[in-house]
Amino acid sequence: MSDFASVPLYHQLRAACAAEWSAYTEHRFVEALARGRLPESCFRRYLIQDYLFLIHFARAYGLAAFKAETLEDIRAAAEGLTAMAGEEMKLHVAYCEKWGLSEADMAAEPEAHATMAYTRYVLEKGLAGDLLDLQVALAPCVVGYAEIGRRLIDAPNTVKDGNPYAAWIEMYASEEYQGVAAAHIAHMDTLMARRGGPGRLAALTTTFHQATRLETAFWDMALEP
Repeated sequence: MSDFASVPLYHQLRAACAAEWSAYTEHRFVEALARGRLPESCFRRYLIQDYLFLIHFARAYGLAAFKAETLEDIRAAAEGLTAMAGEEMKLHVAYCEKWGLSEADMAAEPEAHATMAYTRYVLEKGLAGDLLDLQVALAPCVVGYAEIGRRLIDAPNTVKDGNPYAAWIEMYASEEYQGVAAAHIAHMDTLMARRGGPGRLAALTTTFHQATRLETAFWDMALEP
């Protein structure tokens, strides 16, 4: 096996965007959340926009089914769409209700520019490219949150007792969500072996880089006064 093939595609992409990845995963929004010092108004703004984002995330799974070329990939996309539009969204809404946000209120909110930019970028990459392009565009979100959750749950300076955001950290650090991220990484490798190769790496790196920057902009949006 070549050195290229022996390294998971995700790790190659992350290494090529190390500075942008750090800016995203170690953003001051994340660090304030870990210490329980994030203003509640900022977290509520984030939750509202995340709800709107997840609607388009579900659309991305629908697009993944359309772009799939094997029954296995169609089934995986269909399962993701069902989970996202069903149970995952229910859990998100239930969590938001604890913060005084009803689903009706969130659905009535306008999308922030950062939300529109990020979600439309992901969908555009999927429409213009193939399933691999779409999965790479989604990777900073799917896998990035898992890395953030795992890092924060293990960090000695993360406040766990009395932290109003502890449940959020635990959700993304959970074994269940870590499994979702691992499956996404594995799926990208499968797609790369089937439809890719070293010649595609430059374009995929650009997609990953841009999506990571848009994740950072999403945190920035939540911190706006």
